[in-house]
Amino acid sequence: MENYLVSARKYRPDTFMSVVGQSALTTTLKNAIKNKQLAHAYLFCGPRGVGKTTCARIFAKTINCSNPKADGEACNECESCKSFIDQRSLNIFELDAASNNSVDDIRSLVDQVRIPPQLGQYKVYIIDEVHMLSASAFNAFLKTLEEPPHHAIFILATTEKHKIIPTILSRCQIHDFSRISIHDIVGYLQHVASSEGVSAEDEALNIIAMKADGGMRDALSIFDQVSSYGNGTITYQNVIENLNVLDYDYYFKLTEALLKGDVSSALLIFNDILNNGFEGQHFITGTSAHFRDLMVCKDPATLVLLEVGASIRSKYQEEAALCTNSFLYSAIKIANDCDLAYKESKNKRLLIELALIRIAQLSDQKKNQ
Repeated sequence: MENYLVSARKYRPDTFMSVVGQSALTTTLKNAIKNKQLAHAYLFCGPRGVGKTTCARIFAKTINCSNPKADGEACNECESCKSFIDQRSLNIFELDAASNNSVDDIRSLVDQVRIPPQLGQYKVYIIDEVHMLSASAFNAFLKTLEEPPHHAIFILATTEKHKIIPTILSRCQIHDFSRISIHDIVGYLQHVASSEGVSAEDEALNIIAMKADGGMRDALSIFDQVSSYGNGTITYQNVIENLNVLDYDYYFKLTEALLKGDVSSALLIFNDILNNGFEGQHFITGTSAHFRDLMVCKDPATLVLLEVGASIRSKYQEEAALCTNSFLYSAIKIANDCDLAYKESKNKRLLIELALIRIAQLSDQKKNQ
């Protein structure tokens, strides 16, 4: 049986150019390599799955490349690059601080640092989840981090920068990774779908990107999951079924009922959603987000804030034209207040139903004016 490789590993970037959504940061690193202005310690911080460890590996490969390209990328052909690609490089050490967080682990690392590289200029030490190191391990690491041998470069990666002691932060060049935009994730998923021969609807990829919450690794994992569910075809319907996502149509129908002041239809839609296994709070947060999206559709200047596909965008614009600004402002406040009170409420269903009734009454008040 052929070994299957998940998309998150198969399509892991191997050059700075192929890193998605971090162009400013990768440009900074490439320029540092080209100008030979390398710091002895770097801290890569940001949310999960945005490319911290990937960039650390690309950086480690590139600074040891014998024939770097003019744009600052590694050649991928010299012995150093080949040993890295084949995962047999002796110049790159990775330590998972989540499971190697004791003083002894750090002392062992410090002992290795003294040995110069056999091939290439630098030995690179990548310490992942560095915030998991114990206080004593941090202290044992301080002196080496401040004054390492000229051949040693440390790259620390973390999702929780606030947990790292200030004395470590002051010794590092800090690079903050940002969440990857929905547009960038969708673009990369389209590339992966094309490479894998998977038929994928744009709306489906948009939902996957939203569910990934700015993380490319999460997006690729969800992509694999939904691709398996649809047997090589990714449709909007498959995605909402597999990921248990509320369909846009529910919110469009709900808003239509609320604009008419039709309380009965609104309550029946909410009941249908509950019967399909969705949580009440998930529904009310989705409702407030839907009203927010309608609000940004009212002005062409804010339309760029609507992160949905083209066909859904036209539906939003049509429904937004039916809503007044005052209705949307009040509806967002009512839905948000309901969301805030949800955890404390003893009768959660009634709380949401009252919120829907109050929103429906907004249109009644307008008619009576």
